[in-house]
Amino acid sequence: MIPLRSNQKAPNMKLYLLVILAGTLFLNPVTADCNITSQTVVCEESGKNLFNISVNLFQNITKLSLKKNNITLDNHDKEILGRFINLTELHLNENNITVLNNNSFYNLKNLITLDISNNCISTVHKAAFSGLNQLSVLNLSYNMIVQLDSDTFTSLENLSVLNLQYNFLKYFHVTSSFRLIKIVLAGNPWICSCDLLDLHIWLTTSNVTLENENNTRCTLPNMEKISIKMAAIQPADCKTEKTPSENTVTSTPAVNLRSRASAALTPNNITGNNGTQAELPVVGKSWTFLAGVLGFVLGTTLLIFTAVKCPAWYHYFISYHHRRLEENDSEMFEQEFSADMSPSSVSGTSSAELTVTFKKVHAFGDEEDGFIEDKYIDVYVNEER
Repeated sequence: MIPLRSNQKAPNMKLYLLVILAGTLFLNPVTADCNITSQTVVCEESGKNLFNISVNLFQNITKLSLKKNNITLDNHDKEILGRFINLTELHLNENNITVLNNNSFYNLKNLITLDISNNCISTVHKAAFSGLNQLSVLNLSYNMIVQLDSDTFTSLENLSVLNLQYNFLKYFHVTSSFRLIKIVLAGNPWICSCDLLDLHIWLTTSNVTLENENNTRCTLPNMEKISIKMAAIQPADCKTEKTPSENTVTSTPAVNLRSRASAALTPNNITGNNGTQAELPVVGKSWTFLAGVLGFVLGTTLLIFTAVKCPAWYHYFISYHHRRLEENDSEMFEQEFSADMSPSSVSGTSSAELTVTFKKVHAFGDEEDGFIEDKYIDVYVNEER
């Protein structure tokens, strides 16, 4: 009897599990078109005008296609993607992603293929692909990326194929430790100056394959028919400087390649995807240096001129109010002097003494001209008279 009871409990347990599964599916229906096999769960969510990644997906999904939607990959989307720890292939191409923030795919440790092409990505943060330890293929083509360097992919130890074609890249700084099997760089407005030296050296010395090399050409300076791998960028023409924080190559401002690039700049030289005009190189600021030099020279000249002329100007200013005494002024002075020396004002003085005193004061020598001497008038002025 005991074995019979155990056999009766087994079907009841299976029925109970089926009821729970049916209730779960009823409350959280799976709306995606999924193909389930013994080893893979493939879900197709393409072209459904989705603005966010659906939460009604199998947790053990291995391949997910979300192309041709309106997904922006915001924080909500990143949280949902973090649940799919078994995901090995993810397609997010042809959406509305503009920025790849840090840790955008933080929990997808088994992801091998990631396609984010044909979006509007202009900014890729340095830790955007952090945690993707198994990632092998990364497609970032047909976006609007302006600046990027190999440090962004440092954490991707197994990365072998990188597609960056048809972005707005003019330079791509690469460290010597960067390892790839294949890279695609066609369709970018490359400027073959010293800023591209490290990429040029990396392409020629490593074993990486540059796919579509014939279309990976220099936009400037006047090298439209030359591949960036064959461009005449010589290390001797560039000054290399290594900083403690990063191993980068910078160019001197007087490099011939840079000057030729600036001279050949025209609005029609750089075009992006679909014939749109890409961002033009930043114009230099040498005119500000020239203006500063001219201002310094003019200011110094003005100071020297002022220092030389200052004594003469001071002399003219001091002697401006002095003038010669006229004859009327002499008669007026005589009357005032006589009035002050009258007997009524000065006691104990005779008229004879007054007359003698007057004569002494107004007695002129043979060589005098009848004017009162002004000691403030320079000697050279008298000599000119």
